[in-house]
Amino acid sequence: MIKLFKVKAVTFGEVLWDVFPTQKKIGGAPLNVALRMKSFGAESTIISKIGSDVDGKEIVSFLSEKGIDADMIQVSEEYKTGVVNVMINEKGNASYDILYPSAWDKIALNEDIKKKVSDADVFIFGSLICRDEESRSTLNALLEEAKYKVFDVNLRAPYYTTDVLVELMMKADFIKLNDEELFEISRKLDSPYNSFEQNIKFIADKTNTKQVCVTKGAFGAVLYYSEKFYYNSGYFIKVVDTVGAGDSFLASLIVRLLRGKSPQKSLNYACAIGALVAGEEGANPKISEKVISDYMMIEKKNIKK
Repeated sequence: MIKLFKVKAVTFGEVLWDVFPTQKKIGGAPLNVALRMKSFGAESTIISKIGSDVDGKEIVSFLSEKGIDADMIQVSEEYKTGVVNVMINEKGNASYDILYPSAWDKIALNEDIKKKVSDADVFIFGSLICRDEESRSTLNALLEEAKYKVFDVNLRAPYYTTDVLVELMMKADFIKLNDEELFEISRKLDSPYNSFEQNIKFIADKTNTKQVCVTKGAFGAVLYYSEKFYYNSGYFIKVVDTVGAGDSFLASLIVRLLRGKSPQKSLNYACAIGALVAGEEGANPKISEKVISDYMMIEKKNIKK
């Protein structure tokens, strides 16, 4: 892969408010990914839609403060800014009630967003955005413009179908799933296999995708990259909540791979980022390079003991 030190990234999909039992925070996977990529020096743009309401204005103001390009965020007079009610269980794992319809379900295609995607080094999208035909149609058009397409599978019942998932995987250059999503999709596609590696290879062959990554929560991740497997068994962290951990993992993995870092080192770094985010409240805690390197060094020493 070409080394791109100033990565131009475009994320597409939902920007919204995560409403927790005691507070609310700005979120949405595309926003979380864009923020983390920006923190690593990438030029990040989000394509989405908000309502012409206070919630929407606050999101745009927040993004501008963070240095994220919000020019491609459309404004709806008809639909409200997205809201997700988040429930956290005793283990820190989150479940979601995603209100429908929201403004981000109605992202319209135009020449400005087509050009932004065609000029970018990487285009990152998820499956949740396809729950509405309008945003799904816009996504399919933008996939025709993108150079390098990263599909972040995000199964939120009842907002997906196997046909749509397969269609998106077929168009992707890189697929990221969690372990539950891997086995669910493999079963739906009649995989005869039970192991991680066999099902990852099955998905890669079935969809003609050369790069597949599967996260395993506290147990790290597996990366299939150019017909080789790479592993990280996870880093210890006291989990506060898992919201956004997978988004930060993906952002750091993609940025490092695009900059020509080795798949193994990129995976190790991404797993450390994911763990550190899970150890803080909310999806976008600030994490300095020193904190990351110190944490990885401590964990490396612990593994050797």
